[in-house]
Amino acid sequence: MEAAALSTSRPLPLLSTAPASRLRLLPSRSVSGRRLRPSPRPRGFVCARDGRGEMHFARKNGFSIARSSSASIEPATKEVGAEDSGEWSGDLIRRRFLDFYAARGHKILPSSSLVPDDPTVFLTIAGMLQFKPIFLGKEPRRVPCATTSQKCIRTNDIENVGRTARHQTFFEMLGNFSFGDYFKKEAAAWAWELATKEYGLPAERLWISVFEDDDEAFSIWHNEERIKRMGADDNFWTSGPTGPCGPCSEMYYDFYPERGSSDADLGDDSRFIEFYNLVFMQYNRKDDGSLEPLKQKNIDTGMGLERMARILQKVPNNYETDLIFPIIEKAASMAMVSYTKADEATKTSLKVLVYQRSGIKRMGADDNFWTSGPTGPCGPCSEMYYDFYPERGSSDADLGDSRFIEFYNLVFMQYNKKDDGSLEPLKQKNIDTGMGLERMARILQKIIGDHMRAVVYLISDGVVPSNIGRGYVVRRLIRRVVRTGRLIGIRGDGHGNSEGAFLPSLAEVVINLSTEIDPDVKSRQKTILGELQREELRFVQTLERGEKLLDELLDEALLNAAFPIREDVFLLYDTYGFPKEITAEIASERGVTVDMKGFDTEMENQRKQSQAAHNVNELVKSIPDTEFLGYDSLSATAVVKGLLVNGNPVNDVSEGSEVEILLDRTPFYAESGGQIGDNGFLYVNGGEDGQRKAVIEINDVQKSMGNIFVHKGTIKLGSIEVGKEIDASVDAKLRQGAKAHHTATHLLQSALKSVVGSETSQAGSLVAFDRLRFDFNFHRPLSEGELIKIESLVNQWIGTATQLETKVMALQDAKNAGAIAMFGEKYGEEVRVVEVPGISMELCGGTHVGNTAEIRGFKIISEQGIASGVRRIEAVAGDAFVEYVCARDNYMRRLCSSLKVKAEDVNGRVETVLEELRATRNEVSSLRSKIAVLKAASLASNATTVEPHNVRIVVENMGDVDADALKSAAEYLVDTLKDPAAVILGSSPGDGKVSLVAAFTPGVVKMGVQAGKFVGSIAKLCGGGGGGKPNFAQAGGRKPENLPDALEKARADIVAAVSSDSS
Repeated sequence: MEAAALSTSRPLPLLSTAPASRLRLLPSRSVSGRRLRPSPRPRGFVCARDGRGEMHFARKNGFSIARSSSASIEPATKEVGAEDSGEWSGDLIRRRFLDFYAARGHKILPSSSLVPDDPTVFLTIAGMLQFKPIFLGKEPRRVPCATTSQKCIRTNDIENVGRTARHQTFFEMLGNFSFGDYFKKEAAAWAWELATKEYGLPAERLWISVFEDDDEAFSIWHNEERIKRMGADDNFWTSGPTGPCGPCSEMYYDFYPERGSSDADLGDDSRFIEFYNLVFMQYNRKDDGSLEPLKQKNIDTGMGLERMARILQKVPNNYETDLIFPIIEKAASMAMVSYTKADEATKTSLKVLVYQRSGIKRMGADDNFWTSGPTGPCGPCSEMYYDFYPERGSSDADLGDSRFIEFYNLVFMQYNKKDDGSLEPLKQKNIDTGMGLERMARILQKIIGDHMRAVVYLISDGVVPSNIGRGYVVRRLIRRVVRTGRLIGIRGDGHGNSEGAFLPSLAEVVINLSTEIDPDVKSRQKTILGELQREELRFVQTLERGEKLLDELLDEALLNAAFPIREDVFLLYDTYGFPKEITAEIASERGVTVDMKGFDTEMENQRKQSQAAHNVNELVKSIPDTEFLGYDSLSATAVVKGLLVNGNPVNDVSEGSEVEILLDRTPFYAESGGQIGDNGFLYVNGGEDGQRKAVIEINDVQKSMGNIFVHKGTIKLGSIEVGKEIDASVDAKLRQGAKAHHTATHLLQSALKSVVGSETSQAGSLVAFDRLRFDFNFHRPLSEGELIKIESLVNQWIGTATQLETKVMALQDAKNAGAIAMFGEKYGEEVRVVEVPGISMELCGGTHVGNTAEIRGFKIISEQGIASGVRRIEAVAGDAFVEYVCARDNYMRRLCSSLKVKAEDVNGRVETVLEELRATRNEVSSLRSKIAVLKAASLASNATTVEPHNVRIVVENMGDVDADALKSAAEYLVDTLKDPAAVILGSSPGDGKVSLVAAFTPGVVKMGVQAGKFVGSIAKLCGGGGGGKPNFAQAGGRKPENLPDALEKARADIVAAVSSDSS
């Protein structure tokens, strides 16, 4: 295989697909004596410039090297491991780890979902998360020790992707766990054996860190000379301010042992990589900060699979391992573009954000002026930078920041510097440019390779792209991949369709690599590919919708003079991802101010909500799971185990306060599975004459830390204390409404599958007391006929009066029996199965009717799309169904009475009335415009002429005419009056509004007077603002009482502007 070459004299493919190149071959290159900012050269590659000045590069072993000059040659990575790197596949590394610990008594357990069962955790971030309830003493251990390969997502690492060789958003964590079985000695011994014997890592390349006060761990490792004591920030794990905690030991691999051990810094990423972390969970931290030994000591470890693969496969970063690199290769093969096209694609990608107004910086000679020496040829430079985070806005952007990477340098050699330092133009001007291919490939490696794995596994676990929560993480990652793919020149789907989406082709590679970690991904391929295709193709449309939303907000603010704006800015930032600085900049251009202090207030409110959730998390760690009694009873006696006010734990709460109450047992259902929490009351009895001492109205119940119920409500009477006994009573009528709607939801899903096909699946639901909402995956709207069939089928099943059956069984047995599982939901080893025999069987923990007849009736209210490939049905059942039908019948009776027609004739009569109304409105609008124009005609003859340029001016209050009529009048006047002329009109159309319009002829505009700026300044006097073009502009206000004074000022200002001799 030949070495690749870079030459600025001819076009060159941007990305090679040859395996030897692996997309990272070109080191920092010299551009006629001036160097681009360097980036680390991958180990194991050499480069040199030949006699023609062309640069050649290749792997040191196995490939020919071009004639070398003075270019430095970097040695290849030294051999590691007992086996050849080609034999150490990622799958083999994973399998060896699991088999190693299985042979030592560990149970191999599957990876849990990326969507954790713990509601206090956003995404699964570590292998220990599925065992957290066991470590916290919330659940008993099922096995003494276990081993897993856990898929993980860490969103805080998104910004590190593209900067380091090891950070990723998606990664696999190999782990071994002991639940009171073995401890430090065994854990350390096995970790060392695994690393040195199983994986064959040379002992002289391994370093160990221990917590500075952990003498026990130090004594275990003491035979190793490469051991470091480190502080709590690095080597002490805690679950929070209180609770289980303990010291850590970490294993590091040394890429450069020849540098010696003196003053070695394990935090030096260029030399060391941490690959195995052992947490010794041996203490409980009390409220006073003191540590007490745990009765059951635990082990929690984590080994980064990608990191170990990087070591064993001897590649310079995680992205070039066989776990990720096939994705990069596929992307490279889809980006076969010329050097010139790559340049254009880069430019396009740099401008992908609609609101990025400025993308150019002037810089000094140190950065942007090239010289060949004290004298001789020289000239200015232009450099192109890629912005990894354009959403941060353009204000105060520093091109020297790690946010940017310089990838293309253009030197304009146009001067000769003389001895006295002066510059004279060269007779022959030259161009010298340089692009670092490794830098462009880095974008591909760090973003596409990483993010594609993340989005595929997230979608597989049921997270679909959206603008909130986990869905926003998926959407953000997808958009970064699309933006980067376009940058490097990917066009089309790779199957001949130039307008198609390319993400599905990349996802197929990820899915093919998924078999060993998550076999279910393959079975969900159709859903994953469809979701990615729809999201990519609608990406540009989404940007356009964001731009349209901002325009609408600004138009509304101008029309109603409703500014400064605040909540809307926060909505754009929090939901649509628009940086507040960009929103403020665009608003300023339109004459609208932004309340940045108000924005900060909204951000602080969000922070407080997050802090309150954290406080709840801390409190529930010391409280056992809540016993749920609500399947069999709507009332019970319980004990208060904890109280919170504004997210803070308290011992007692008085009348009038909002409170969150934790009980040991409860009949209240806590929101889960789409069903909302129960409402009802808590009573403290024992008052005089049998009176109640306290009454607490409960309006919501939520789960925290898996299975602890948090009852939210208001103290209506008396006070409540921790430790007190209470009587809990659920609102029976509301519970019955929830039961009817929940069972109806199951029937609806069966009807959907029957009518439109079994491939449709649930994507979410809401079961409320008065309605249900069912989201499902489907590619088109349902027809009226399909909706009628679905509704009819559900009502038919309700009429059969079928008795429901509920049972608890093993998960696999339930699946074998045909029970439907919610896509992306996590289930335990035992599950609750709700069956409507012969109709529906689902895994469900919600409350249901005993017999379908209790539902009474079912009516679909609406069907609509809510996201790409996701539809939503809203419906009512039970008492809500009866109320809905009765209300609609009452409306129809009234309508028939008003229109004096029978029910079957209402549609025709309404269409006739609407047509008559439209005609009348058009006639009224036309008459108003004609009246305004007639009034304007009389004003034209009274226009004032201003010297010395004979400018004809009309400034007038038009009374109560609306904005459209005012515009027509201004257009008539400016067309009637001879150039130069200026027309400023105002009106008060009612509802406390002011309308203003300014129309200037070309002659006035040439005098330097612009309608947009002029009318905006006048509108401020009326409590508003506005703008427009230099020759025509409109504005609004909310102080009609100020209109006369505003028009007088307008008259004075326009006269002064056009009467100046300099005009």
